Amino acid sequence: MNFEFSDEQNLLREQALGFLQEHCPMSAVRAVLDGDAAYDAELWTKIAELGWTATAIPEQHGGLGLSYLELSVIAEELGRAVAPVPFSSSVYLATEAILMAGSDAQKERWLPKLATGEAIGTFALGEGPGQPSPQRLTTAARNGKLTGTKIPVVDGDIAEIAVVVAKSDAGDGASLHLVELAGAQRTPVATLDPTRSHARIAFDATPAEPLGTDGEGWSLTQRLLDRAAVLFAWEQVGGANAALEMAKDYAMERYAFGRPIASYQAIKHKLAHAYVKNTLARSNGYYGAWALDSDAAELPLAAATARVSATQAYYYASKENIQTHGGMGFTWEFDCQFHYRRAKLLSVNIGSEPTWQDKLIAAVERDAA
Repeated sequence: MNFEFSDEQNLLREQALGFLQEHCPMSAVRAVLDGDAAYDAELWTKIAELGWTATAIPEQHGGLGLSYLELSVIAEELGRAVAPVPFSSSVYLATEAILMAGSDAQKERWLPKLATGEAIGTFALGEGPGQPSPQRLTTAARNGKLTGTKIPVVDGDIAEIAVVVAKSDAGDGASLHLVELAGAQRTPVATLDPTRSHARIAFDATPAEPLGTDGEGWSLTQRLLDRAAVLFAWEQVGGANAALEMAKDYAMERYAFGRPIASYQAIKHKLAHAYVKNTLARSNGYYGAWALDSDAAELPLAAATARVSATQAYYYASKENIQTHGGMGFTWEFDCQFHYRRAKLLSVNIGSEPTWQDKLIAAVERDAA
């Protein structure tokens, strides 16, 4: 079985790479970091015009009707560019949740808007410190009104709609709700990576629509996170490769004692170790993309494997990129910080590495049973 991308998908990669090199250089990322804007609105508009936000949405709902393989290719290049846009929140999470559990009316209303980028969506699960679980949920819905607080919500300060996980007295203890955020109180939350905004969202009898069946919210959430994990893994793979390339280029150009520092074992071994981690993450990403696109029974295993290896690869590559640059790599003027910030953010945004390690172990045990 060939897990690699096709010639057409690799052509899409080249086109995406060229577009982002032109429209999302590191100077554009720095402008968001140094400025007051929550994201690069101009870049978001251009991405939507290319149809990237519509990639996996069916044609009957205004999408392109392409596969998750194409979406994985786009995710990798967005990760390589450290793009300061709400793509993952809106596409991997909100759009997927509506595709997976939405009613016909909800799909007809929101999918065309999400496809064109007119609406930005997000997913609200956490309620503060600690691992989310049905028992820890305090946000609740009564008579079509949602009350509670979600923090942190990625892109929660700019999104128009949110898929919110709330507690339920039925089934698995949770339910999903679709909420228009104009009726909620939103407060920006500072994080390590200001190029991806976060918010605290307080709901006070905010109108909400059920998304899916009451009492099935937790199982739907786990399915959604498995699907999103594959796409996040590809974003992390793109970032990891970009960080490694940045470190390699600097090591080839920087001289010490009359030789490029790349010629010293201390540097070569670091970069070789990063290459091995990146290659493993890419291999697992192929498996995850296949499982996602084919809706295979192995998806929980493939998603957890891809997520763990990509998280490890991106963190290591971004960290060693700074180390390779030496004292200058730690300074504000150098671009090394962008990948380190994004690696740390992506490592926790849909659950920490230990959480996904536990999921991987559980998936292996299920498959072995």
